[in-house]
Amino acid sequence: MKSIPQKTLNSLFTIQIHQLNSRLFSRRTRSRQEPVSCSYEHRTTRVFLHAFGGAGSGRALPHSAGEAPRGPAPPLPARADMAAVPEEQAGPESGPKHREKHKNKKKAAPAVDESELLTVPDGWKEPAFTREDNPRGLLEESSFATLFPKYREAYLKECWPLVQKALGEHYVNAALDLIEGSMTVTTTKKTFDPYAIIRARDLIKLLARSVPFEQAVRILQDDVACDIIKIGSLVRKRETFIKRRARLLGPKGSTLKALELLTNCYIMVQGNTVSALGPFSGLKEVRKVVLDTMKNIHPIYNIKTLMIKRELAKDPELRTQSWERFLPKFKRKNLKKRKEPKKKNTKKEYTPFPPPQPESQIDKELASGEYFLKERQKKRKQMEEIKAKQADAVKRRQEERNKAFIPPKEKPAVKTKKATTEKKIDIEAIKEKVKNAKKKKLGALPEEEVKLKMAADEKKKKKKK
Repeated sequence: MKSIPQKTLNSLFTIQIHQLNSRLFSRRTRSRQEPVSCSYEHRTTRVFLHAFGGAGSGRALPHSAGEAPRGPAPPLPARADMAAVPEEQAGPESGPKHREKHKNKKKAAPAVDESELLTVPDGWKEPAFTREDNPRGLLEESSFATLFPKYREAYLKECWPLVQKALGEHYVNAALDLIEGSMTVTTTKKTFDPYAIIRARDLIKLLARSVPFEQAVRILQDDVACDIIKIGSLVRKRETFIKRRARLLGPKGSTLKALELLTNCYIMVQGNTVSALGPFSGLKEVRKVVLDTMKNIHPIYNIKTLMIKRELAKDPELRTQSWERFLPKFKRKNLKKRKEPKKKNTKKEYTPFPPPQPESQIDKELASGEYFLKERQKKRKQMEEIKAKQADAVKRRQEERNKAFIPPKEKPAVKTKKATTEKKIDIEAIKEKVKNAKKKKLGALPEEEVKLKMAADEKKKKKKK
C-alpha cells in the first residue's frame, strides 16, 4: 500500500475539526433546557486526535496555518458519510438504543463451527495440475542427483527404461551413470509442473533405498508422499540396533505387515534406513512408531493405539471430541538390574590400633643382607636373577613347541569275548520236533482235538436215530 502524503492528511484533519466545531457551536446556542448528546462528536474527535497525534499522544495537532483554530469556524461542505443530521429530523432509531439493537443483531448471527472449517469433506480431492495452470513452463532448469549402492546396480539397469518412461510423462529426463554409481533427474523446456522435479528426486531416492519400482513409481501421484527415516544413529551398540530393527519387522514380517495395513503405507526396512510410501497421515504414524521402537518401546503398543483410532474415526459424532479417554495408557517399567561390582569391598572389623607400618626398601635389604654387599656384588646378583628368569622362559617356550611332536595317547584295544558254550543243545529233541511237524498238515488240528471231535459227532448221530 502507498503511504498518504502528510499534507493530504493535514488538510483532511482540518476539515473534520471544522465540521465538529460547527456542530458543537450550533448545539450550544440552543436552549439550555434541551438535552444535548455530544457522545458521537466527542468519540469521533477522540479517535481523530489519537490517530493524528492530538491529546494523549504527546504530539502537536497538524493544521494548515500552524495554529489551532480559535472560536467557531465557518461551515464547510461536509462529506456524505459525515453529514450532520439535525436532532429534530432524526428518527427514534438514531439514538444509542438503536446502536445497541444493531450490536445484538450482529451477535445473534449464526456462528460457524471452526471444526467444520478445519475438516476436509469426505471424498474431496484436489484438482490435478495441468498445462493450462502453467502454459509458459519453467524459466530455469533444475536437477537432482543421488548415489546408489553397488548391489542395486543390476536391478536399476534392468528397470531403468520403465523409470524413463514414467518420468517422460511429466517431461522430466532421467540419467543412470554406472561408472560413478549415481542417478540424475533434470527438467526440460516442456516441463510445466514445478513440483514434478521434487517427485522425481524422491523416486530415485526410493530406488536407491531398495524400494521396488512398482511401489516407488506411486510417488508421482498427487496424494502420495514418502519419508526416509534414518535409524542408524539412534542406538549406540550395534547388537542392540539389530535387535530393535528385528523387533520392528516382527516374526516373519507380521509386525511390519500390521503397520502397513493400519497406516495404508508401504514400508521398507533396509540397512540404516526405513523407507515409507503412502498418504501424509500414515507417514506421520509410521515415523512415530519407528522412532519409538528405536527408543525401546515395543511397536505392539502403538499398533494397539492405531487400531482403536481406526475404529473411533468411523463414528462421525466422535470426530470433534477428544479421544484420550478411549486410548490406552501404558506405564513404562524399568526392570534393569543393578550391576554388581566385580570387586566387593568387605568391611573389616574395627580395631582401635593402627595397622603395622610397612617395611621400607632399606629394611628389606637389611633383612636379606643385601644392604652390606658392594655395588659389583649387587649387579652380579641382579644379572644372575635375570639369567635364571630367561632360562625358565626358554625352557617353557621349548616345552610348548615340543607339544606338537608328542603323539596322542591311544585308547586300549577292546578284546572280543568268545561265545560261551555252557548250555548244551539237545540235538535229538530238535530232530523229533521236525519229524512231528512233517507229519502234520499245515493248519491241521492236533491229534487229541481230532479224537474229541470225532466222539462228539458219533453221539449226535445216535441221538438222531
